[in-house]
Order: sequence, then C-alpha cells, then structure tokens
Amino acid sequence: YEAMYIESPDATELHEGVTEWATFLPQVYNADSIGYRPDLVGHDRRPAAFLVYLCLMCAAERAGTPSVALSLQDISVRTGLAKSTVQAAIRHLRRRALISDEIAATTTHPVRRLQKPWVR
Repeated sequence: YEAMYIESPDATELHEGVTEWATFLPQVYNADSIGYRPDLVGHDRRPAAFLVYLCLMCAAERAGTPSVALSLQDISVRTGLAKSTVQAAIRHLRRRALISDEIAATTTHPVRRLQKPWVR
C-alpha cells in the first residue's frame, strides 16, 4: 500500500509510491481488523463476504471504476474460497446493499457494481 512508504530512513513525511523504506505506522486497516474491530464491518459475522467485497473493491479501484467484471471462478481463485461460498457471499452482499442489483451479473457478462454506503 502506497501510504506506508517514506523517502529515506530519517524522513518525517510519507512518500508517494513505493520505496525501500516502510513507516510501519498504521495508515489503513487490513483484513485482520475483522477479528479485533468488528464494529468496522457492521458486526457482521460473514468473513467470506468480507473477503469477496475486499476482492471486488480492490479490482474496482485498480480499474478506476465502481463496476468490476469478475466471474465467480475468478473471485474464487483470487480469494481461495469455494465457488459456492463466493455465491453465498455475493447474495449476502446484495442483501446488505454493498453490491447493486441494478446491473445483473451473468456467466457471459459478470459485471457487479459496488456500493460504498458510508461515502456520501
């Protein structure tokens, strides 16, 4: 993650991009926060849904778009989850309104639009 690098060992400000020196100061929450900060994920006890959402969000951020085209198999490979677990997670994310129902995902056109309800 780019918000964790500094220019030199004695630098006091973050550097844009990757360098050989990391700050090791917490700049972002990672997947471990689901264990000790359940308040950050809405008291949800579905870690598979969290991983699927994180996978989709990372793909969308890389593409620079709120929609992402990943098949169930692609998501399964990226997360290490079974395809049926990915399907259940996507159903759960739809119920939680974290994935929009506006764009239907099919096997030939697997596009999902991610929602960020905390962003106004």
